Amino acid sequence: MSIPVEELPAFARNSINLASAGLGARPLFATDEFFAPLERMLNDEPAIFYPEKFDDHGKWMDGWETRRRRSNGHDFAIIQLAAPGTIAGFDVDTAHFTGNYPPACRIEACNSTRKPDEATEWTEVLGLSQLGPSAHHYFACASGAVWTHVRLHIHPDGGVARLRVFGQPSLDTGSINGSAIDLASSLLGGRIVAMSNAHYGHQRLLAPGRGVNMGDGWETRRRREPGNDWIIIKLAARGTIESAIVDTAHFKGNYPYACSIQVADLGNAGESLDELVVASSMFWEEILPQQKLAADTIHEYGPNQIRQNGAITHARFNIYPDGGVSRLRLLGKLARG
Repeated sequence: MSIPVEELPAFARNSINLASAGLGARPLFATDEFFAPLERMLNDEPAIFYPEKFDDHGKWMDGWETRRRRSNGHDFAIIQLAAPGTIAGFDVDTAHFTGNYPPACRIEACNSTRKPDEATEWTEVLGLSQLGPSAHHYFACASGAVWTHVRLHIHPDGGVARLRVFGQPSLDTGSINGSAIDLASSLLGGRIVAMSNAHYGHQRLLAPGRGVNMGDGWETRRRREPGNDWIIIKLAARGTIESAIVDTAHFKGNYPYACSIQVADLGNAGESLDELVVASSMFWEEILPQQKLAADTIHEYGPNQIRQNGAITHARFNIYPDGGVSRLRLLGKLARG
């Protein structure tokens, strides 16, 4: 069961899930996967439960589950994060694991350009912490270092439905060398800070690749009042927008009639400003006036459509009046200084 955004701890609201399979996180190793494979623990969707579903090993569970340990020690798993980044906290979710959850866990992290091995040096970022049945367990992390992998220890065995590693990707500005990048990309640190509505979801709007179905993007409910829907993005870094891509993949009877983009430079303000951007956003500079959209189409807007603008930190993407968009790309260059 998902938790409303407003009820999440601050570190979860203001970060992205670096352990998201949809963003590219990968399962590398598990001491045991007898009842359920490690890869399920990285799925983006909330865990589900089928009361009557069994497989050759027993009850089918949506997560990672080891067999009952009959020897000393404990089980653990290694995950490669979707991108190198700092970690702000974790959600160790034991959804639907009621008599088979681990009583405790701890988490280590490392920064490595290679697959971790016996010589890898790990740093504990979450000490031994108690877990309970079928619940989200949120743990803050004070480490400010950049990590590439995490190692989840469960004591002594059992099942975890989802592991979410909330953090901020580390943007290597030195490797960009003045080239254009997607300043809105989740993998670089772009994130959604506010929206008018996201009844059918919004988490994948800034994700890599094209959407795989109609549930892979941002879609609002049908608007029954005047006005239009919008979503506000904090860019991965302060920069200038040169072009934009709006992809309505799979949205055929429910794509927006039109879209536009507004921008603002809000300086170096942190997450505390997120609640204040909504009221001011309607007055932001418009760099892309209303453009008619089409169903299931990649729309590209270049220098001829994007108005010249200075460096910005936030963008407001408007859709008219409502509907669904699979992906938004805001391509540009990092601001100097």
